Amino acid sequence: MNVLKPHLRTTIVTLLEAGASQREIARVAGFDRKTIRAYRRRWLAERAKSPTLASGTEDQNPPPRPEASEQALASGQEPASVQGPASACEPHREFITAQLALRRNYTAIYQDLVDRFGFTGAYNSVKRFAGKLQAREPDQFDRLEFAPGEECQVDYGEGALTRVAGTDRYRRPRLFVMTLRYSRRCFRRVVWKSSQQVWAQLHEQAWRYFGGSTQYVVLDNLKEGVIKPDLYEPRLNPVYAATLRHYGVVADPARVRDPNRKGAVENAIGHTQATALKGRRFESVEEQNEFLGKWEVNWAATRVHGSMRRVVETMFQEERPHLKALPVTGVEYFTEVKRTVCDDTCIRHDHSSYAARPARIGSQVLVRVFDRRLEIRDFKTQALLRTHALVERPGTVVLPNEERLFNPSRETHRILKQAQAIGPSALELCETLFGREGRVGQRKLWGVVGLVKRYPRRIVDQACQMALHDGIHGYNAIKTLTERLTNEALEHLESPIQNELALTQHHPLIRGGEDYADLFSLGAQQSANLSLTHKDYQ
Repeated sequence: MNVLKPHLRTTIVTLLEAGASQREIARVAGFDRKTIRAYRRRWLAERAKSPTLASGTEDQNPPPRPEASEQALASGQEPASVQGPASACEPHREFITAQLALRRNYTAIYQDLVDRFGFTGAYNSVKRFAGKLQAREPDQFDRLEFAPGEECQVDYGEGALTRVAGTDRYRRPRLFVMTLRYSRRCFRRVVWKSSQQVWAQLHEQAWRYFGGSTQYVVLDNLKEGVIKPDLYEPRLNPVYAATLRHYGVVADPARVRDPNRKGAVENAIGHTQATALKGRRFESVEEQNEFLGKWEVNWAATRVHGSMRRVVETMFQEERPHLKALPVTGVEYFTEVKRTVCDDTCIRHDHSSYAARPARIGSQVLVRVFDRRLEIRDFKTQALLRTHALVERPGTVVLPNEERLFNPSRETHRILKQAQAIGPSALELCETLFGREGRVGQRKLWGVVGLVKRYPRRIVDQACQMALHDGIHGYNAIKTLTERLTNEALEHLESPIQNELALTQHHPLIRGGEDYADLFSLGAQQSANLSLTHKDYQ
């Protein structure tokens, strides 16, 4: 309590004896209300001891009855001698309590008191009275227990001041901390900049440092780890998700604005900043990381944990066998970009083109770029469509010939295959034309193989054979030959067939039946004689 000079104390006592309230005394005398409240208690105590003071002011401030004081103490309130004058809101206690149960704010309650009950007090009086009526239970926090190797917690903090390379300026890098929840053993690293890949690499370094990974990792909703925070289905960034799958770890992002879920790493960051890094400066992040590594081994790991009352290193040795085995190889990191399939069925990346079929022209695809390869995936389903090796020379087109619609320098083989399907003469003629005229002659080749769209293959091949025999190498001449052969074939098909003659029984040239009978008898006799002669010869 502040000690006032005698004349100031006399002023307070005079105002109290006049029945002034603490608020009025504070406004008139300019004292703090806490000071006035303390002097009022002393004044009431002196009045209770002095009969003269008590009798002189009995009518103005009668002492509280003993039973009233006992009832106030039993209800958890201060006696009237301590509480001071009753609030103007006391007659409306039940109404205010009911309105607070409906979750109405103080302004609404004040307005209803004025409109319905003719309340003449101030708004601040209602605010103070209603605030005392509201029962506020303190937040309860559970003491979480975890099995060895079950969970780790990660977060970023601020490191110590570090010199920026090439300058005389100091600034604080980002401090990454991973804490094993069971043993409280920590991994600490500082980095200048963070990204999706850096965030994933720090996790990988931490698990390599511990010699194994945990089943779960708890993190907050920073962009390096979580793209879309959601209570039920949070969406992780793809690089971080691939890293967790590689090490068999499941992410458990904390709820938004709920840092208590990862209290272990929060305390570890605070312990690092207050104990290891407080007041220090480093010339590089490498120097600071080296210091943090030694400090963890020499001091942080050998301390007795406050709540567990056990040495951190001892608990870590118990937890280490329960950590998951690490894969032999590390994570192959990648970057993701969105690309549109161009009209040549390729996507552009780093000034080179890569085939994207079966993706449609004009559609968007997801491109994952690794160190030595490139993956093209469906933008919605993430399904793998194509994989290509990265090319070193800009301007390279990675597109198979069978997927090209037309290219003059590569169309010759396609034309010759079509000519071979027509016939040997057509193939020979096309080879002769290309040998004589080169790529310019491909126009004639397209015309020759295009004749099969209107004429039969056999006729086109026959026309090519006639052209080779006559030394003709022009498309128009071959087309004319094909048309002529086709017309001749059609005329042959359209010529009428000669009808059979009717049999005639009577004619001057027809002999009688006896003559034909003798002729048949003579023929049979000669056949028999020839058969006997043949047997004798054998």
